[in-house]
Amino acid sequence: MKKDRLDKGAVLQRDKETFAIVPHIPGGICTPDTLKKIAEVAEKYKLAAIKITGAQRVALVGIKEEDLDNIWKDLGIKPAAAVGSCVRSVKFCPGTAFCRLAQQDAVKIGMKLDEIYYAYPLPSKFKIGVSGCPNCCAESWVKDLGLIGFKKGWKVVVGGNAASRPAIAQELVDGLNDDEVLEVVDKVIKRYKEYNKKKRIGDLIKEIGIETFKKELGL
Repeated sequence: MKKDRLDKGAVLQRDKETFAIVPHIPGGICTPDTLKKIAEVAEKYKLAAIKITGAQRVALVGIKEEDLDNIWKDLGIKPAAAVGSCVRSVKFCPGTAFCRLAQQDAVKIGMKLDEIYYAYPLPSKFKIGVSGCPNCCAESWVKDLGLIGFKKGWKVVVGGNAASRPAIAQELVDGLNDDEVLEVVDKVIKRYKEYNKKKRIGDLIKEIGIETFKKELGL
């Protein structure tokens, strides 16, 4: 029986014969040329579907195993970290770069976090949401680590989860500027990794308590 080909960034589909891949497109922001290339590949290899995912990615579905290498070569884009114990996604809204409602630059911070932490190995899967205003379009309250922009600065929340056991994140700190929020994110991720327990950060914080976690981070 065929299995996922994680060495090729490919996940076996329901038919147990074909695969899906996800090119890494930070924040879902790309050029027309990127979209054209994806469409051309889909047509060339007669793929079953192009799926826009909830993590601001584009999944190519219905790929024959023997075509995987050539498809990645044609795309010229590295695979996304769609599975595994790591930072799987950094989802961010249009922020002040594009949205009239935004109060902080979510694109700038989201791109920076993607650059530093994308696919970073951790004890369990880890998702980040960066929302430029309290409307929270990047679903920051249900991410392992969420940033929310306010006029006075960034609010950081931790421990959210939108999976089978949904949970709202807990507030860690607020009123941070861009440099400060990057420092706090680094502390959270590094401290979580140090625990080295095979559980989501939200479950870990429930065990030790949010106040204890804050103290461990020096907040």
